[in-house]
Amino acid sequence: MPTPLNFFKRLLIWRYKHISEKNFVFLLSLVIGLLAGLVSVFIKNITFGIEAVFEKGIILSQNSIYFILPIIGLFLVYLFVKYVSKKPSGHAIPSILYSLSKRDGIIDKKNIYLPLITAPLTVGFGGSVGLLGPAIASASAISSNLGRLLHIDRKTRSLLIGCASAGAIASIFKSPIAAIIFAIEVFSLDLTFASLLPLLIASISSVITSYFFLGDSVLFNFTVSEKFVIKDTMFYIILGIGTGIASIYFSKMYFGITSLFNRLKSAKHKLIIGGLAIGIMLFFIPPLYGEGFGFINDLMLGNDIKALGNTPFDDQLDNIWIVIGLLFGITIFKAIAMTTTFAAGGTGGIIIPTLVIGSALGNVVGKVINNCGLGFSVSESNFTLIGMAGLIAGVLHAPLTAIFLIAEITGGYELFVPLMITASMSFIINKNGLDHTIYTKELLEKGALLTQDKDKSVLTLMKLDSVIEQDFIQLHPEMTLGEMLKHGVSKSNRNLFPVTNSDDSFVGIIMLDNIRTVMFDQSLYQSTTVDTFMQKPPEYINYEDDSMENVMKKFQTSGAWNLPVIKDNKYFGFVSKSKLLTAYRRELINFTS
Repeated sequence: MPTPLNFFKRLLIWRYKHISEKNFVFLLSLVIGLLAGLVSVFIKNITFGIEAVFEKGIILSQNSIYFILPIIGLFLVYLFVKYVSKKPSGHAIPSILYSLSKRDGIIDKKNIYLPLITAPLTVGFGGSVGLLGPAIASASAISSNLGRLLHIDRKTRSLLIGCASAGAIASIFKSPIAAIIFAIEVFSLDLTFASLLPLLIASISSVITSYFFLGDSVLFNFTVSEKFVIKDTMFYIILGIGTGIASIYFSKMYFGITSLFNRLKSAKHKLIIGGLAIGIMLFFIPPLYGEGFGFINDLMLGNDIKALGNTPFDDQLDNIWIVIGLLFGITIFKAIAMTTTFAAGGTGGIIIPTLVIGSALGNVVGKVINNCGLGFSVSESNFTLIGMAGLIAGVLHAPLTAIFLIAEITGGYELFVPLMITASMSFIINKNGLDHTIYTKELLEKGALLTQDKDKSVLTLMKLDSVIEQDFIQLHPEMTLGEMLKHGVSKSNRNLFPVTNSDDSFVGIIMLDNIRTVMFDQSLYQSTTVDTFMQKPPEYINYEDDSMENVMKKFQTSGAWNLPVIKDNKYFGFVSKSKLLTAYRRELINFTS
């Protein structure tokens, strides 16, 4: 009787014979879109189920004890990580980007289910983060491991991970075009027909899955009624500048709070301090609770008081400037609450909190224009929408994603011109203020970031281990010329010899050209030693710190054909320029084919 393993092998053989590689990728993108849609539906329903329990059982709007719920959620996540998973799920997009650049698109199987448990516990109990990141993480892990199971090569596996991320976004927002653009902008996928069609198939498959399980309900119950008028152009430029500055604040606040919590070594201390901080913020600013979709909907529908919820300033909300101040406070504190949730051990994403901040800021700008006493009048709902696009464009460095996402989820194609004005202004300001995003800073420092620059991406994908050569005979400084010739030169086909101490510490090199004139002078065999002919190399390669881009630069500036590699302060091998260039050419062909 055939075993499941034998059956699977037969299935793979049948696939190789009857299904072309291109059609197989199309089929896989369809399956991955379906799975990404199921993941998104599952994570949303579980989270909304938890929220519904608290809304009915505790009646959040009437009971101020709701602010302790995020602490309980974080504590449950802490217990799950410590006693069940043994490993935190980490931040979704940076982890995926690292897997694409340094792990050949291989993602741990645990990441399939970790986000599906920890994210609902975090967000369902009121953590101020989003569900999109965890949905992308889980779908990408499914895609990666399915690719490994089916013996898919690295490049195709990376494309399928992009399909998974596009599917998750398309399912949650019902915005397939923005989902495709996100995969291209954030994951730096090539915009070719070979990659575009699988992304499209995955997005459509995922959207249909979402419609099947959730019906035609949308996140934002709003239809654009006021079109763009040319006299408002300057105001949209101002909004773009404001969202650009806000996106820099958002990113710096994230880096600052994360760095502050990283000083705390104990996960318990992070949980306690972070949980208390979140609870205090929620007590004074209730809209910070959870993802914030209800807040955005209320703002777009003009229900400012409902959006703000119960606050200590309820008696003064007839003053529009108090409302403006409270909304501006949300733009300030949502970034703090989101990052604190992450730092305290919670799981979630940054995209939906970014939308919340952008909506609040856009609404504030619209209200200020309308109430400044100069006779101006603009659509506050439109500014709420476009503020979301501006902040997404700045925070993610993804202006096209921002434009199409807001246009698709609201049907606001009439606002394309102001969307482009605000998103481009915000992107330019943030790009000039920060070279990196929340997703890319750590990867940039590690030299593990893939970009649209093919040359840099190829170098990022290359691994130093693949070009290190270790078949060099080591010499020691105290060896005589005779010993060097007998034990080194005569047994090597190399013209280069590393010189090391007894503990393998690298001290220099000897080139065959350095001893060619004396190697047959027997009178020097016992009177001269290796350190007589030893010289310093023009550069070193540090195994732990040097990226492949740095390695290439060192060859370029030094003019050397071979450079030594130092690992843990000891000699590890050599890299030759010829082998490096051969490996680069091979990787470039694989990357662009």
